[in-house]
Amino acid sequence: MTFECPGARRFKQPTPEFIPCPRCHAEVEIWTDEVEVKCDQCGGAVSRERLQGCIDHCEMARECLGDELYDRLAAGRKG
Repeated sequence: MTFECPGARRFKQPTPEFIPCPRCHAEVEIWTDEVEVKCDQCGGAVSRERLQGCIDHCEMARECLGDELYDRLAAGRKG
């Protein structure tokens, strides 16, 4: 049996979310493993609020998520 942290699921099996662009208010698709995307309508940067996740508290997060995904998510952290 392989253990997988339930907190990593939204990063390893991302799902789309739709949020309004802050510039033009068009609906923009952003996936749960993305920090920022470009609006198709106006070209503006669209960021969603980054929810706390396993990379904020789990010492095994890099191993669980893999280097590429971990580094991409960690780049979106503020602080």
